[in-house]
Amino acid sequence: MDFNDLKRLLIEKFGEEIIVSEQQEGLQPSLTIQSERIAEVCLELRDNEKTYFDFLSCLSGVDYGIEQQKIGVVYHLASIPYKKQLTLKVEREFDRNSPTLPSFPTVSNVWRTADWHEREAYDLLGIDFEGHPDLRRILLPDDWEGYPLRKDYKTATEYKGIKIDY
Repeated sequence: MDFNDLKRLLIEKFGEEIIVSEQQEGLQPSLTIQSERIAEVCLELRDNEKTYFDFLSCLSGVDYGIEQQKIGVVYHLASIPYKKQLTLKVEREFDRNSPTLPSFPTVSNVWRTADWHEREAYDLLGIDFEGHPDLRRILLPDDWEGYPLRKDYKTATEYKGIKIDY
């Protein structure tokens, strides 16, 4: 099953609106999916006998920059039996001044490995994953302020009275 076959399969199952955009050039062609439906798309790609994407090899949060006011998540899927890979993306605009975190549905119920990947994206970028079973910091202390991988992050100079020297 090639990239266009996968695209057709998703459109037949979820409708044309499921795919927001696509990128076919480069080494990793990708589909940008409606963000609120990413979990059901991933479940279909895992459970469908024609695709069987049984492995989430990577999930990464992305801050697209201060000018764009957009944040997203990239999912790298693999089908071990079919020796295929697929990259999915979701994106959402967000207000950097709002206390509300940008949010996407969790895929930790589809692939268990997403649990720690989503916690890392939460910890470093401040992305909320709706329905995650244990969304809390994984790399930084619980009382750390801010999200270090955001483009607008102001580097801390000290933590609990200890100077942070870069």
